[in-house]
Amino acid sequence: MSKQLPLMIMVAPNGARRNEKDHHGLPMTIEQTVIAALACQQAGACILHAHIRDKQGKHSLDAFIYEELLAEMANQVPDMLVQITTEAVGQYSTQQQMDLVTKLRPKMASVALRELVPTVASEVGAKHFFSWANEAQVQLQVILYDAADLKRLNELQKAGVLPGKTVCVLYVLGRYRENLQAQPSDLDEFMKPKRQSPWFACAFGQNEHACITNAIDIGGHARVGFENNLWLPSGELAANNHTLVAQVANYAQIQGRSLASAQQAKLMLGVRE
Repeated sequence: MSKQLPLMIMVAPNGARRNEKDHHGLPMTIEQTVIAALACQQAGACILHAHIRDKQGKHSLDAFIYEELLAEMANQVPDMLVQITTEAVGQYSTQQQMDLVTKLRPKMASVALRELVPTVASEVGAKHFFSWANEAQVQLQVILYDAADLKRLNELQKAGVLPGKTVCVLYVLGRYRENLQAQPSDLDEFMKPKRQSPWFACAFGQNEHACITNAIDIGGHARVGFENNLWLPSGELAANNHTLVAQVANYAQIQGRSLASAQQAKLMLGVRE
């Protein structure tokens, strides 16, 4: 383990669907998100996977709100990378998702493959977008939910829709399991063949920690947080996001694995300065 690259821990503290009724410590505002991010950074996370809400507390892809969050993060948590999300949640079109990234031009953004390239007809626009992102040095992480998504990713790369170079991916475990309860074995379908580039995993439900430690053991990086899971392995409600981060950091320490700083993550992921 000690010879491997430092472990990158990304935290997803809120997501698009949950709110304070699900957990009193789930951040809803920019101020709350920044506070949570700082605590998670101190616990070992180097990347914030950021969702924003509008004044009504609903999921938003408003570029101006994102600009405010990015400014506050740069001011208060400068030693942490920020990845914005383009998640549609049934509210936004593919074009609106791409428009957010081209307008904001963030250093990092996540895109769900099935949302960004849902049909053959959408491949032309997606090719233009990925080409632009490469030129603009916007690091895109592609979100995959199952083996079919992985197969489509490989096909789109071969067709030149996505860059031929290695793409950073996030494997989402448990999205289609009953009651959203992932199992460590859910990662198996993504591992044929194994990717050589940095890849991350996240997992729905109480087994999040077991799923993530399994991913770490076979070369992956971690994404944890209230977006996907509110619980400790014991079944007890987690007090906050940084408790979930600390579990992963402690596991890495036991395994002799160092934790990546934001600067190290930049180098590993090719994020612009």
